[in-house]
Amino acid sequence: MSSSSRPRRRQNNRSRTSADRADKKAAIEQMAWSLPQYIDAPVEPVSEEILERIHDTSLKVLEEIGILFLNETAIEILRDLGCDIDDDTQNVRMDRELVFTALATTPSEFTLTPRNPDRQITVGGRNMLYSAVASAPNVSDLDGGRRVGTRHDYQNLLRLNQYFNCLHFVGGYPVEPVDLHASTRHLDAYYDKLTLTDKVMHAYSLGPERIEDAMEMVRIAAGQTEDEFSATPHMFTNINSSSPLKHDWPMLDGAMRCARRGQAVVVTPFTLSGAMAPATVMGALVQQNAEFLASLVLMQAVRKGTPMVYGAFTSNVDMKSGAPAFGTPEYVRAMQISGQLARKYKLPWRGSNANAANYPDGQAVWESTASIHAISTGHCNMVYHAAGWLEGGLCASFEKLIMDCELLQQNIYLNKPLDVSEDAFAFDAIREVGPGSHFFGADHTQRRFKDAFYAPFLSDWRNFESWQESGSVKTEERANAIMKSILAEFEPPRMAEDRHEELTAFVERRRAEGGAPTDF
Repeated sequence: MSSSSRPRRRQNNRSRTSADRADKKAAIEQMAWSLPQYIDAPVEPVSEEILERIHDTSLKVLEEIGILFLNETAIEILRDLGCDIDDDTQNVRMDRELVFTALATTPSEFTLTPRNPDRQITVGGRNMLYSAVASAPNVSDLDGGRRVGTRHDYQNLLRLNQYFNCLHFVGGYPVEPVDLHASTRHLDAYYDKLTLTDKVMHAYSLGPERIEDAMEMVRIAAGQTEDEFSATPHMFTNINSSSPLKHDWPMLDGAMRCARRGQAVVVTPFTLSGAMAPATVMGALVQQNAEFLASLVLMQAVRKGTPMVYGAFTSNVDMKSGAPAFGTPEYVRAMQISGQLARKYKLPWRGSNANAANYPDGQAVWESTASIHAISTGHCNMVYHAAGWLEGGLCASFEKLIMDCELLQQNIYLNKPLDVSEDAFAFDAIREVGPGSHFFGADHTQRRFKDAFYAPFLSDWRNFESWQESGSVKTEERANAIMKSILAEFEPPRMAEDRHEELTAFVERRRAEGGAPTDF
């Protein structure tokens, strides 16, 4: 066994506590860990009548056209529900009453509790939760350029996901560690997730072994019995339909296994207008909605009360090249209307901070800003790829992750309730300063300054001359330096020694057994 594939013995149960590190200067100033909530009303672009038409047309798709379920176990469960099954094609048509029954048993909110209960998150309602980039095959930084992902890059991206308080959960692999063998990659990758972070984690639904190993590793890291693990969700999976109108075997298998053990399932149709979905926002949303609702019926049949999240990824493609486009006006409207649909069904909603830029430049910023605007004004609950996504998901950028976290901090701060106390109206301060003076030295300013503004770590609020004299450092260069300083100071979260030993033993045993097959 090579040293690169063997789980590394962690030292973090002997690492210093937060109190021990209190005198150490942080790489950056950031906002404290919190579970922020939206304070404004959501934007709702369509009327109730139009929303009902999307809903009704989706149900007609399920009743008259159907969805392919390429999984025999799923087919038999749906057959038992009375669905119309074409055994030759595995196409399933279902009555709308099955959808209404399934919606009645799906929770509108739920909690996810990781191995560190202080990092528990609540999904649904007005809660906004962010995670870093996930599932990219490539990685980039200013020093090494664009390259295929490795375990070293993967681990460093996990460290950043753990470090930032504005990131609340860990999505899929931030970058695919392709230097690890595919049959055992998941063992090392989930080991790294569970030892370098203590936040809620995602696990891929790619066949029985990978998802079952992930659930066992989460259970072991938390020191739980099987009954304790299954009693409440501690992790989640995300599956994508293969649009148009198809759910594939491995994802269905993994999602059903999560549902049986009481873990959360996010279902996100991959509906890009003009390619995998109709070339209109309304048509793409009808298809997205139908693909989600069909999976909802299945998961609730597997286990009533399975916590589920309405996933939305509807955007459009560049019809000249066929490449995905994000941050577009169509994406903004599709996300806002997806929020309306999720609220109609009383379900949590998942969206993404998406962009198609190839470099952490102006295009990346404006497309991400548009994406964050879309999902925020639509009241998205779980934001995937919130930090570090480039190239439509083909690249994880270290600098973009830092830049996005600044944007997320601003959005979180924007949703803090305004101070409307008597002192906030500042009449006495205005009288004290009077005409023609300034407020820099006023007692009112001095008392409030540290609490009144969030701590930006990328904004350079100086005039051109002082910026030029200091070296004319560009935003992506500053982000690169911040990234390096964070990684230099990073210390992993603590884990009890007995849990770590059991986790390591599990990984070694499953590696010896061969891990998981590389085909299905």
